[in-house]
Amino acid sequence: MNTQAIKILLLPKFESGEMSGDFPGEAQHLYEAWCQGGTEYEIRGGFPGHKLYVKDGVALYVTGMGKVNAALSLQAVLLDPRFDFSRCYVISVGCAGSAWGRTVMGDVFVITAALDYDLGHHADIRELPEDTAHTWFHDPAFDGSACRLLNRDLTDRVYALVKDFRPRTTAATRRFMAHSFDRADWAVREPMVLQGTTISGDNYWKGDYGRRNAEEMVRIYGCPHPFALAEMEDVALAVALDRLGMLDRYIIIRSSVNMDCFMNGETPHSLWKDGHVIAAETSAESADIFPTAMENNAQVTGMVIRAILDGSLEGK
Repeated sequence: MNTQAIKILLLPKFESGEMSGDFPGEAQHLYEAWCQGGTEYEIRGGFPGHKLYVKDGVALYVTGMGKVNAALSLQAVLLDPRFDFSRCYVISVGCAGSAWGRTVMGDVFVITAALDYDLGHHADIRELPEDTAHTWFHDPAFDGSACRLLNRDLTDRVYALVKDFRPRTTAATRRFMAHSFDRADWAVREPMVLQGTTISGDNYWKGDYGRRNAEEMVRIYGCPHPFALAEMEDVALAVALDRLGMLDRYIIIRSSVNMDCFMNGETPHSLWKDGHVIAAETSAESADIFPTAMENNAQVTGMVIRAILDGSLEGK
C-alpha cells in the first residue's frame, strides 16, 4: 500500500465555526494558509465529524479539547496506514491562559516542557493549614506521565527563528491589562515571543493556589523555563508522541488570550456560573484579544512551517 508522506502535522484543538471565512478559532488561519483546497480524509477513531486536511505535505487535524480527546485524536491520525509520519514534525497550536506577574495577553510562547496539572494529589484549601502555600502534592507514581521535557535543541532552534517577531495587540487589551493590574510595569509591556513551561489540566483553574501549584510542579520536575501557560492538551499529546517514538519532533506554539487570575472584579461565580466564551469579540476574561492572538499564532507557526519545508530549521 502506498503511503502519503506528511512533513508537518498541525494540531489545533477547536474551531469556533466554519474552517474558513468567519470568526476564527484555533484552526482557521492555519487551515486557510496551508491546507485549504487540499484533500480531506475521514479518520477512523478520530474526533466525531472532524477531518484530516492535507495539502503539499502539511496536514491539519482539530483534535477536540481536553487531554483525552487530544491524545486519542492524535493516536488515530498517526496510526492511519494511509500516511507516513516517520519524518513528521508535530506542532500543537492554539490559545492558553498565562501567568500573572510575568506575561501579558498577546504573548506567544515556544514551549520547552509540558506538565500534567491533574496527576498527583489535590486538596481542598479549606482542609489545609492556613499557611499552606499550594494545594498540590507530588506523587512519584505518576512521574511517567506527568511531565515531558521537549527536545531542547529543537525548541531552541524554533525560538531563535521566531523570537524577534513582534506580536500585535489591541487598544482594548492594553486598557484591560492596565486597569486589572494598576498599570504594573509587567502588565503594560508590549507582547513578546517567549519560552516557557505549559501546564495541561482538564480542570480549568484560576487563582493564587492554582498558580502556586503550577510553580511547584515546575520546580519538582526540573523544567528549564518558568510556568508560563495553562491549557488543556499539550502534555497528553506529548505522552502519545513519546509512546510512538516521535517526541523529539514535537513543537508547541501557544498564544495567551487570558490570565491565570480573576481580573476587573470578576469572581468564580460571576465568570463561570452561566458559562462563558473566551473565543469572542469581547469577553469578561480576554477583552478582544482572541482573534488578534490567533493571527499572531498563525504567523509565528507559519515561520516555523516554512523553515521546516525549506530545510532551514535543520540547518540544511
